[in-house]
Amino acid sequence: MNQHIHRHPSPFLRRTALGAAALTISTLAGGAGCAATSPRTAPGTAEERTASGVASPTPQADAPGVTAQPDPEPQVVVRDDLRSLFRKAGVEGTFALLDVEGGRMTVVDRRRAERRMLPASTFKVAHSLIALETGAAADADEVIPYGGKPQRIKEWEHDMNLRDAVRVSNVAVFQTLARRIGPKREKQWLDRLDYGNRRMGPSVQQFWLDGSLRISAAEQVGFLSRLAQDLLPASPEAMRTTRDLLKIEQKNGYTLYAKTGWGDAVRPAVGWWVGWVERGGHVYAFALNIDIKAGNRDADQRIPLTRTLLHTLGVLPAA
Repeated sequence: MNQHIHRHPSPFLRRTALGAAALTISTLAGGAGCAATSPRTAPGTAEERTASGVASPTPQADAPGVTAQPDPEPQVVVRDDLRSLFRKAGVEGTFALLDVEGGRMTVVDRRRAERRMLPASTFKVAHSLIALETGAAADADEVIPYGGKPQRIKEWEHDMNLRDAVRVSNVAVFQTLARRIGPKREKQWLDRLDYGNRRMGPSVQQFWLDGSLRISAAEQVGFLSRLAQDLLPASPEAMRTTRDLLKIEQKNGYTLYAKTGWGDAVRPAVGWWVGWVERGGHVYAFALNIDIKAGNRDADQRIPLTRTLLHTLGVLPAA
């Protein structure tokens, strides 16, 4: 049976639409015990403190129709016992899960969940939204040229629409879209979405691949939960189309939206699987990242490991 998700702010997320995408991740600095309900100053650099929410931007209360309200603080549950699942898979990494309606954040390896990393192809989620909002892509079905140059993955050597480009993670097509959007509008939308550290670097067609852009797992679930509920500062139509691009599974009373990422411009390379589950009228946003040290052997653990974590935490029904 299909579950209806009400796309409006839950009590947990009732906040300014132009505020920080990370959901008061300062609570993640509340200690490594089972739960943290009060923030404390996190150690580290200014950028690390921002990634954990301690130095989050001031909400823009003057936007039309937007009322700034204090950020609610989720209960944070640290489940480092689940590191055993990472060890069993032979990888190192972190996992963050946000139960939006329940107001609870569950994390495995709190410090790593706060650490900003290269988003790689998980940025295609935000990039699809930006392309639709700016008109760089008219809709999900407009065919976008890949540029005609040889690509490291043969499947990318085709012109394709946004729907197929997301499905096969076609870097060349998204580089075409990035050139259409241009650096000025890309930066404006990074700021507007408050995406990670919001840094572009010099190349408009590389900044999410090997440039300066970074985002933490905790920030990923904040951004994704807001997309799932129509809470981003973007048009409902663009958000609806972006959600549709990410839908990969619908059965047994749940719907799964997700996107992979593999950033090999850093060492060790970083692998992602991020998205959300809609089940029983609830939204559960998740983000996993791992070190990829052994190529495909490690990369192939991203999806099954995340599914195991989602099953273990009761988000997905038992297989």
